Amino acid sequence: MRADAEKNRSQILTVARDVVTEHGTDASMRDIARRAGVGLATLLRHFPTREALFEALLCTNLDALTQKKADELEASTSADEALLSWFRELVAFTQSYRGVVAMMAAARTNLDSALYASCAAVHAAGARLLLHAQGEGTARADMSGDDLFALITALGWAVDQPSFAPRADHLVHLITSAILTSPSSNDAKKAAC
Repeated sequence: MRADAEKNRSQILTVARDVVTEHGTDASMRDIARRAGVGLATLLRHFPTREALFEALLCTNLDALTQKKADELEASTSADEALLSWFRELVAFTQSYRGVVAMMAAARTNLDSALYASCAAVHAAGARLLLHAQGEGTARADMSGDDLFALITALGWAVDQPSFAPRADHLVHLITSAILTSPSSNDAKKAAC
């Protein structure tokens, strides 16, 4: 890619992140192009669809969360704490990109979706952490990776709603309490407060 094209692409992604944070996934492609200082045709040349733009926008952060962070948590903490921390991180991620949960849920089983690979990686990382916690007996044995992904997307949707956003931590605690068979030390400390 030419240097100017790479610069435009990078500028579009930087601006898109800000616009999506402000306006959610319904942000105008024209507004993103205008704020990035490029024409709509330039934006569409780099990202021919809204979904392609979101795939590129989410890819870096989502990949870091699903690969590096999941591996890091699995290696450094107990299985239940790793699952709980990862769950919290993913819910926080969905809060930073309003409206992305619906796109992720729709892409989860759509092989043609530009978001499919990222969603599959989220699912795989969560399923791996869940299996590890189940192996240690600290997570419900009757849950699957699909169940975990569904709970994350449901909670992500709920905390995306202004009326539920202030209760995000409490809702995460309720859901994780239903996933874990015994409260982790972090949850026990929070409950005592």
